[in-house]
Amino acid sequence: MPLIPYDHLLQAFWETVTMTAVSGAISFVLGLPLGLVLLNTAPGGLWAHASLNRGLGAIVNAFRSLPFIILLVALIPLTRLIVGTSIGTAAAIVPLSIAAIPYYARVAEVSLREVDRGLVEAVRAMGGSQLTVMREVLIPEALPSLVSGFTVTLVLLIGASAMAGAVGAGGLGDLAIRYGYQRFNTPVMVAVIVVLILLVAAIQAGGDRLARRVDHR
Repeated sequence: MPLIPYDHLLQAFWETVTMTAVSGAISFVLGLPLGLVLLNTAPGGLWAHASLNRGLGAIVNAFRSLPFIILLVALIPLTRLIVGTSIGTAAAIVPLSIAAIPYYARVAEVSLREVDRGLVEAVRAMGGSQLTVMREVLIPEALPSLVSGFTVTLVLLIGASAMAGAVGAGGLGDLAIRYGYQRFNTPVMVAVIVVLILLVAAIQAGGDRLARRVDHR
């Protein structure tokens, strides 16, 4: 058997990409609206609601404060309920998504808060609805920062997916543990590290390029 099982390495690579892509998409689709709610229920927001803002903020902070490995184990019953198993790539997507949603929600909230309030007030003064303000002002103006924040979230998910390999989630982390650590196969460990570095570099470069493209200021 070769020191580096390239077929397993390729499979593990695609498993990591799948986990990161799917959980990243879920975190964007659900995290951005949650960030909008956190922003607009805060004092001075479009529909300020202090108690709702505090409640949502507390939930978001609670999930963000948990180390991923603890969250991964704690969510095993929910994972089994949703996908029917607690191991494998599909199962890992559940805790990865739940960990990433509140993280990206806070990132989006910070990005949206940086939008010039004068633009918001100008649109509202012209009769723009709350939906119009969000669609035409908040999101477009914050888009470069939202893209950059999403890039950081994807990089975070790659690290978390590798950690999930410790409990049989598949991917590069699982390969590193089973073929590298447990079998004392240093070339496998080195190969996994190199692939992870290249994957993170590619995502960061792509995210930075996209952020520049959508920045029309």
